[in-house]
Amino acid sequence: MKHLGRHVLAEICGCEFNILNDIKKVEELMVNAALSAGAEVRECVFHKFSPQGVSGVVVISESHLAIHTWPELGYAAVDVFTCGEKVNPWDACNYLSDHFCAKHMIAKELKRGMMPESYLKEAVNI
Repeated sequence: MKHLGRHVLAEICGCEFNILNDIKKVEELMVNAALSAGAEVRECVFHKFSPQGVSGVVVISESHLAIHTWPELGYAAVDVFTCGEKVNPWDACNYLSDHFCAKHMIAKELKRGMMPESYLKEAVNI
């Protein structure tokens, strides 16, 4: 069976409070993570919560990177979804883990769009 994309769900723990609570830094690191994985960045939306925390998404030509941070816990939940063969979602997750100064990352990969080859051929001919 062929798949359309790869989706890595990462639990990034033991991160620096000041990094995870800084909206500009989180956005910069998310964009750089996308670029380091070989993605083409399209647009970004980020929001700073009070008293702490950041959520955001980086839309890439190949899909997206999303994050929500809990600085008080040193924790970031990260999703990296990529389509095609050009971009490696693990590169983005590892970049973020390193630059958040994380002590630990637990991640798993899901194959998205698992469809029989015959279905893909039929869909193209519609």
